[in-house]
Amino acid sequence: MEGSESEAVFESLNLNPQLFINETLNTVDDLLDDAFHFFHQEASTLLKTDGTSRSQFISEGIAYVRDMIQSDLDTRLGMWEKYCLHHVFAVPEGFSLPQTKESPAETFTCQDLLSDPDLDAQLDILRNRLTMVGKESSELNHELQALERQSASSDHCAELVSEALLLYDQASTQDMYQDMLSTMSELHEKMEKLRTRKLENLECIRAKRINDPNRDLLASNYRKGKLNLQQFCCLVPGKVDMIAL
Repeated sequence: MEGSESEAVFESLNLNPQLFINETLNTVDDLLDDAFHFFHQEASTLLKTDGTSRSQFISEGIAYVRDMIQSDLDTRLGMWEKYCLHHVFAVPEGFSLPQTKESPAETFTCQDLLSDPDLDAQLDILRNRLTMVGKESSELNHELQALERQSASSDHCAELVSEALLLYDQASTQDMYQDMLSTMSELHEKMEKLRTRKLENLECIRAKRINDPNRDLLASNYRKGKLNLQQFCCLVPGKVDMIAL
Protein backbone atom coordinates (compact mmCIF):
# COMPACT_ATOMS: atom_id res chain seq x y z
CA MET A 1 0.00 0.00 0.00
CA GLU A 2 3.00 2.25 0.45
CA GLY A 3 3.30 4.81 -2.34
CA SER A 4 -0.06 3.85 -3.77
CA GLU A 5 -2.96 6.10 -4.62
CA SER A 6 -4.92 4.78 -1.63
CA GLU A 7 -2.17 5.87 0.74
CA ALA A 8 -2.26 9.38 -0.72
CA VAL A 9 -6.04 9.56 -0.27
CA PHE A 10 -5.86 8.45 3.36
CA GLU A 11 -2.98 10.79 4.10
CA SER A 12 -5.03 13.68 2.73
CA LEU A 13 -7.66 12.77 5.33
CA ASN A 14 -5.00 12.46 8.04
CA LEU A 15 -5.56 8.69 8.32
CA ASN A 16 -3.01 5.86 8.43
CA PRO A 17 -4.46 2.35 7.84
CA GLN A 18 -1.14 0.61 8.52
CA LEU A 19 -0.87 2.27 11.92
CA PHE A 20 -4.36 1.05 12.78
CA ILE A 21 -3.46 -2.50 11.74
CA ASN A 22 -0.21 -2.46 13.74
CA GLU A 23 -1.97 -1.24 16.87
CA THR A 24 -4.57 -3.99 16.49
CA LEU A 25 -1.88 -6.67 16.18
CA ASN A 26 -0.04 -5.30 19.22
CA THR A 27 -3.27 -5.34 21.22
CA VAL A 28 -3.87 -8.99 20.32
CA ASP A 29 -0.31 -9.86 21.42
CA ASP A 30 -0.80 -8.08 24.75
CA LEU A 31 -4.07 -9.92 25.38
CA LEU A 32 -2.43 -13.24 24.60
CA ASP A 33 0.47 -12.49 26.98
CA ASP A 34 -1.92 -11.56 29.79
CA ALA A 35 -4.08 -14.63 29.20
CA PHE A 36 -1.20 -17.13 29.40
CA HIS A 37 0.36 -15.32 32.35
CA PHE A 38 -2.93 -15.63 34.25
CA PHE A 39 -3.24 -19.27 33.14
CA HIS A 40 0.25 -20.04 34.47
CA GLN A 41 -0.50 -18.41 37.85
CA GLU A 42 -3.81 -20.25 38.28
CA ALA A 43 -2.28 -23.59 37.28
CA SER A 44 0.60 -23.16 39.75
CA THR A 45 -1.82 -22.24 42.53
CA LEU A 46 -4.28 -25.08 41.93
CA LEU A 47 -1.59 -27.73 41.45
CA LYS A 48 0.66 -26.27 44.17
CA THR A 49 3.81 -26.54 42.09
CA ASP A 50 5.63 -23.42 43.29
CA GLY A 51 9.06 -24.34 44.58
CA THR A 52 8.79 -27.94 43.35
CA SER A 53 10.23 -29.87 40.43
CA ARG A 54 6.85 -29.90 38.70
CA SER A 55 6.97 -26.14 38.20
CA GLN A 56 9.37 -26.49 35.23
CA PHE A 57 7.14 -29.08 33.57
CA ILE A 58 4.12 -26.82 33.84
CA SER A 59 6.06 -23.88 32.38
CA GLU A 60 7.25 -25.98 29.45
CA GLY A 61 3.76 -27.32 28.80
CA ILE A 62 2.19 -23.86 28.85
CA ALA A 63 4.93 -22.52 26.54
CA TYR A 64 4.28 -25.36 24.09
CA VAL A 65 0.52 -24.63 24.04
CA ARG A 66 1.18 -20.94 23.57
CA ASP A 67 3.52 -21.53 20.65
CA MET A 68 0.84 -23.57 18.92
CA ILE A 69 -1.80 -20.90 19.44
CA GLN A 70 0.60 -18.07 18.56
CA SER A 71 1.58 -19.73 15.28
CA ASP A 72 -2.00 -20.25 14.17
CA LEU A 73 -2.99 -16.77 15.34
CA ASP A 74 -0.10 -15.13 13.45
CA THR A 75 -1.14 -16.91 10.26
CA ARG A 76 -4.73 -15.77 10.54
CA LEU A 77 -3.82 -12.21 11.53
CA GLY A 78 -1.43 -12.02 8.56
CA MET A 79 -4.28 -12.98 6.25
CA TRP A 80 -6.49 -10.39 7.98
CA GLU A 81 -3.83 -7.69 7.47
CA LYS A 82 -3.55 -8.45 3.75
CA TYR A 83 -7.31 -8.41 3.36
CA CYS A 84 -7.57 -5.02 5.06
CA LEU A 85 -4.81 -3.48 2.94
CA HIS A 86 -6.09 -4.84 -0.37
CA HIS A 87 -9.82 -4.54 0.16
CA VAL A 88 -10.91 -2.57 3.21
CA PHE A 89 -8.51 0.37 2.85
CA ALA A 90 -8.17 0.25 -0.95
CA VAL A 91 -9.77 2.92 -3.12
CA PRO A 92 -10.74 2.49 -6.81
CA GLU A 93 -8.38 3.74 -9.48
CA GLY A 94 -8.93 7.34 -10.45
CA PHE A 95 -10.68 8.08 -7.17
CA SER A 96 -10.24 11.62 -5.91
CA LEU A 97 -11.86 13.56 -3.15
CA PRO A 98 -14.42 16.13 -4.31
CA GLN A 99 -13.25 19.70 -4.15
CA THR A 100 -15.83 21.83 -2.41
CA LYS A 101 -15.67 25.47 -3.30
CA GLU A 102 -18.17 27.73 -1.64
CA SER A 103 -19.14 31.01 -3.17
CA PRO A 104 -18.85 34.17 -1.11
CA ALA A 105 -22.64 34.41 -1.08
CA GLU A 106 -23.00 30.92 0.36
CA THR A 107 -20.33 31.63 2.94
CA PHE A 108 -22.08 34.82 3.92
CA THR A 109 -25.40 33.00 4.19
CA CYS A 110 -23.91 30.35 6.50
CA GLN A 111 -22.37 33.00 8.68
CA ASP A 112 -25.70 34.82 8.80
CA LEU A 113 -27.46 31.64 9.86
CA LEU A 114 -24.91 31.04 12.56
CA SER A 115 -25.28 34.58 13.88
CA ASP A 116 -29.05 35.03 13.47
CA PRO A 117 -30.21 37.23 16.41
CA ASP A 118 -33.79 35.91 16.27
CA LEU A 119 -32.54 32.36 16.48
CA ASP A 120 -30.25 33.29 19.35
CA ALA A 121 -33.17 34.91 21.16
CA GLN A 122 -35.31 31.81 20.72
CA LEU A 123 -32.47 29.67 21.96
CA ASP A 124 -32.12 31.90 25.01
CA ILE A 125 -35.85 31.62 25.70
CA LEU A 126 -35.67 27.84 25.41
CA ARG A 127 -32.65 27.75 27.72
CA ASN A 128 -34.48 29.88 30.30
CA ARG A 129 -37.56 27.68 30.08
CA LEU A 130 -35.40 24.60 30.46
CA THR A 131 -33.76 26.12 33.53
CA MET A 132 -37.16 26.98 35.05
CA VAL A 133 -38.46 23.49 34.34
CA GLY A 134 -35.38 22.04 35.99
CA LYS A 135 -35.91 24.20 39.09
CA GLU A 136 -39.60 23.26 39.25
CA SER A 137 -38.71 19.62 38.86
CA SER A 138 -36.20 19.90 41.70
CA GLU A 139 -38.77 21.62 43.94
CA LEU A 140 -41.35 18.96 43.14
CA ASN A 141 -38.84 16.27 43.98
CA HIS A 142 -38.14 17.95 47.32
CA GLU A 143 -41.87 18.21 48.07
CA LEU A 144 -42.39 14.59 47.09
CA GLN A 145 -39.57 13.49 49.37
CA ALA A 146 -41.06 15.57 52.21
CA LEU A 147 -44.46 13.97 51.67
CA GLU A 148 -42.88 10.53 51.65
CA ARG A 149 -41.10 11.30 54.93
CA GLN A 150 -44.35 12.67 56.40
CA SER A 151 -46.23 9.57 55.26
CA ALA A 152 -43.60 7.33 56.78
CA SER A 153 -43.77 9.32 60.03
CA SER A 154 -47.59 9.03 60.07
CA ASP A 155 -47.39 5.30 59.51
CA HIS A 156 -44.88 5.02 62.33
CA CYS A 157 -47.16 7.03 64.65
CA ALA A 158 -50.11 4.83 63.72
CA GLU A 159 -48.08 1.74 64.57
CA LEU A 160 -47.10 3.24 67.92
CA VAL A 161 -50.75 4.07 68.70
CA SER A 162 -51.83 0.54 67.78
CA GLU A 163 -49.16 -0.93 70.01
CA ALA A 164 -50.20 1.40 72.85
CA LEU A 165 -53.87 0.41 72.47
CA LEU A 166 -52.93 -3.24 72.45
CA LEU A 167 -50.90 -2.80 75.62
CA TYR A 168 -53.79 -0.84 77.15
CA ASP A 169 -56.25 -3.63 76.33
CA GLN A 170 -53.93 -6.19 77.81
CA ALA A 171 -53.46 -4.04 80.92
CA SER A 172 -57.24 -3.51 81.22
CA THR A 173 -57.88 -7.27 81.07
CA GLN A 174 -55.24 -7.87 83.71
CA ASP A 175 -56.72 -5.13 85.90
CA MET A 176 -60.22 -6.63 85.56
CA TYR A 177 -58.90 -10.04 86.56
CA GLN A 178 -57.11 -8.53 89.55
CA ASP A 179 -60.30 -6.66 90.54
CA MET A 180 -62.31 -9.88 90.37
CA LEU A 181 -59.80 -11.65 92.57
CA SER A 182 -59.82 -8.77 95.03
CA THR A 183 -63.64 -8.70 95.11
CA MET A 184 -63.83 -12.45 95.66
CA SER A 185 -61.32 -12.19 98.49
CA GLU A 186 -63.27 -9.34 100.12
CA LEU A 187 -66.56 -11.25 99.73
CA HIS A 188 -65.01 -14.31 101.32
CA GLU A 189 -63.74 -12.24 104.23
CA LYS A 190 -67.14 -10.64 104.73
CA MET A 191 -68.88 -14.04 104.64
CA GLU A 192 -66.44 -15.35 107.23
CA LYS A 193 -67.04 -12.33 109.43
CA LEU A 194 -70.80 -12.71 109.05
CA ARG A 195 -70.63 -16.41 109.94
CA THR A 196 -68.42 -15.67 112.93
CA ARG A 197 -70.77 -12.92 114.09
CA LYS A 198 -73.79 -15.23 113.72
CA LEU A 199 -72.10 -17.95 115.75
CA GLU A 200 -71.17 -15.42 118.40
CA ASN A 201 -74.79 -14.20 118.56
CA LEU A 202 -76.06 -17.77 118.92
CA GLU A 203 -73.56 -18.45 121.67
CA CYS A 204 -74.58 -15.25 123.38
CA ILE A 205 -78.28 -16.18 123.18
CA ARG A 206 -77.61 -19.65 124.54
CA ALA A 207 -75.55 -18.22 127.37
CA LYS A 208 -78.34 -15.83 128.27
CA ARG A 209 -80.92 -18.60 128.22
CA ILE A 210 -78.75 -20.87 130.33
CA ASN A 211 -78.28 -18.13 132.86
CA ASP A 212 -81.99 -17.16 132.82
CA PRO A 213 -83.44 -17.51 136.40
CA ASN A 214 -86.89 -18.45 134.98
CA ARG A 215 -85.74 -21.52 133.14
CA ASP A 216 -86.95 -23.82 135.91
CA LEU A 217 -90.40 -22.24 135.66
CA LEU A 218 -90.41 -22.78 131.95
CA ALA A 219 -89.51 -26.42 132.46
CA SER A 220 -92.39 -26.80 134.93
CA ASN A 221 -94.81 -25.25 132.46
CA TYR A 222 -93.62 -27.65 129.81
CA ARG A 223 -94.27 -30.61 132.07
CA LYS A 224 -97.74 -29.29 132.80
CA GLY A 225 -98.41 -29.02 129.07
CA LYS A 226 -98.42 -25.26 128.87
CA LEU A 227 -95.43 -25.30 126.43
CA ASN A 228 -94.73 -27.70 123.68
CA LEU A 229 -91.27 -29.20 123.10
CA GLN A 230 -90.27 -26.84 120.31
CA GLN A 231 -91.09 -23.71 122.34
CA PHE A 232 -89.32 -25.10 125.32
CA CYS A 233 -86.17 -25.97 123.35
CA CYS A 234 -86.07 -22.48 121.92
CA LEU A 235 -86.43 -20.90 125.34
CA VAL A 236 -84.32 -23.29 127.39
CA PRO A 237 -82.02 -25.33 125.20
CA GLY A 238 -80.05 -26.54 128.17
CA LYS A 239 -82.99 -28.45 129.64
CA VAL A 240 -83.67 -30.73 126.68
CA ASP A 241 -81.54 -33.58 127.95
CA MET A 242 -82.94 -33.37 131.41
CA ILE A 243 -86.59 -33.46 130.15
CA ALA A 244 -85.82 -36.36 127.89
CA LEU A 245 -84.64 -38.23 130.96
